[in-house]
Amino acid sequence: MRFMMIVKATTDSEAGALPSKELMEAMQKYNEELVKAGVLLAADGLQPSSTGIRISYPEPGGKPKVIDGPFTEAKEIIAGYTLIEVKSREEAIEWALRMPDPHGYGQGEIELRQVFEAEDLTDNPELLEKEAALRKRVEEQKA
Repeated sequence: MRFMMIVKATTDSEAGALPSKELMEAMQKYNEELVKAGVLLAADGLQPSSTGIRISYPEPGGKPKVIDGPFTEAKEIIAGYTLIEVKSREEAIEWALRMPDPHGYGQGEIELRQVFEAEDLTDNPELLEKEAALRKRVEEQKA
């Protein structure tokens, strides 16, 4: 099971404030623990929404609309993420609870969401085979 720990933005992260040295060290230690346990798939911080681009589809079948950041409502914006693969929902919660306060000022908030697997979306063998082939190609390109 894959889970994404979504770190919510704060006014500081949206202002481009970088984490303290202490927080960077704590996050590094946490990521090392994830690696040692063999559950880490990816982990990255995101630049503020002022450098972001939002693409929306306001009309069914219509052209997409491109909007440059910044975006309002910092609490609705993602500041970073960690993607893990674990055996259970409970294990994902345990890992999320071990993450240091992502912003270091008592403003941190993490949303934990399970990632859909192809089998959750369809039972069509042809589509599942195509999805597996795409994932294999991605892995081969990484190597």
